[in-house]
Amino acid sequence: MGNAVAASLTDPDRIWTEAALRLRGEIGEGPYSSYIAPSAVRVDAAGQLVLVTPTAYARDWVRRNAQRRINELWLGLDGLNRRLDVRCRAEVGQLAAAPQSGATPVATVQPVADSARAVRAAGLQPRLTFDSFVEGPGNAFALSMARQAASWIDGHFNPIFFCGPYGNGKTHLLNAIAWEAQRLRPDAKVVYLTAERFLSTFQRALQDRAMAAFKESLRSADMLLLDDVQFVGGKAATQEELLSTLTALIEDGARIVLSADRPPMALTDVEPRLRSHLASGLTCPIEPGDRTLKLSVARQRLDALIRLGVVDGQPADPVLEQLVDRTSGSMRELEGAVNTLAAAAGARLSSLSIDEAKALLGATQRGGPERRITVDEIQKATAEHFNLRQADLLSERRTRAIARPRQIAMYLCKQLTTRSYPDIGRRFGGRDHTTVLHGVRKIEELMPKDDQIAKDVEALIRKLRG
Repeated sequence: MGNAVAASLTDPDRIWTEAALRLRGEIGEGPYSSYIAPSAVRVDAAGQLVLVTPTAYARDWVRRNAQRRINELWLGLDGLNRRLDVRCRAEVGQLAAAPQSGATPVATVQPVADSARAVRAAGLQPRLTFDSFVEGPGNAFALSMARQAASWIDGHFNPIFFCGPYGNGKTHLLNAIAWEAQRLRPDAKVVYLTAERFLSTFQRALQDRAMAAFKESLRSADMLLLDDVQFVGGKAATQEELLSTLTALIEDGARIVLSADRPPMALTDVEPRLRSHLASGLTCPIEPGDRTLKLSVARQRLDALIRLGVVDGQPADPVLEQLVDRTSGSMRELEGAVNTLAAAAGARLSSLSIDEAKALLGATQRGGPERRITVDEIQKATAEHFNLRQADLLSERRTRAIARPRQIAMYLCKQLTTRSYPDIGRRFGGRDHTTVLHGVRKIEELMPKDDQIAKDVEALIRKLRG
């Protein structure tokens, strides 16, 4: 009875959705995500149903390992008793671009990894779009090239490599490209990864013996964006895999966008062949912003906080100018100072005087020479503030009561010292630099949303600098 009901379906969309769901449970998440989820069902000019895979490699895998079972599932559901052929995207390119009459694409199973919702969970930040990027003399060229990359214009440079100091807009541009590229081509596979995620996923694939799935998940991309490439330095196996991935993608005509804190040839920890590959396209430097740009960034961040209901208005121009002039670090540090002031002032922000703003910010507004702050001092101050022992911050314990103060301490080390991520990691119980990077970004993300964290950070900065 159940089979009779199932076989009454005629809508290819419903049939493929049901068949793919059953296949997913049979072959497992890894092969499904790599080979089945990125595929789509279409109708060719002769009326033949075709399962279109993103690459020839995926087509061959499906033919060897899943085509017979796919057709068994399909025939058990399809009331018209049709069968599926399997072809790769290159073989049906003309059909996909300009379907003939009666040959309209009929069903697409949008892969989890390709949906905007899942992409956001994988690392993209919704607020980092072209609309929220503030243009200035030091980033105008990079912004122009980012818009070109996002528009899928033919004849682009490949790869495009953004470089510049930490906290001045590289991650923002990569996020903006990913969002816009996905908006313009919803059917395309746009993959955004930090080097940290690339490294950890690669290592997990090695441990789980799932390298084929790992390779295909990246090499089936239409656009790959990789942030903070400098962090693959010194890791030979990861560099080799990255080089192979970039080579395969370029050969398949995929778009590649990367970023690092230095130009490709200055990445001395990266092996020469990969450095040369990174430098083979277009390098776009991003320079630190001038005073005018910083004021614009600060005002835009405050506008966002007003829309979120954190504050009720902009502070007076002299207050904002004082904040900008005495925050000499990156745009990210400037946003942090704005967040701190907004969290501390709340509804009083629009009426603050310069003296009141100074009192709320404490030493965040740097007006002169500062004494050198050490990692040890930051750890001790943070432990005392949260009623912990310094040893707790260095331990392997991961309870929230310890993990969050540890991340705050790491954030402060990056903001208040000149130590690198690897050096900070070594001083926190020998942790990897990617752990420190994650902790710093987590606190940056939480400060605008969590008043208590913003106040804790501000109090510790005032204590350490006071």
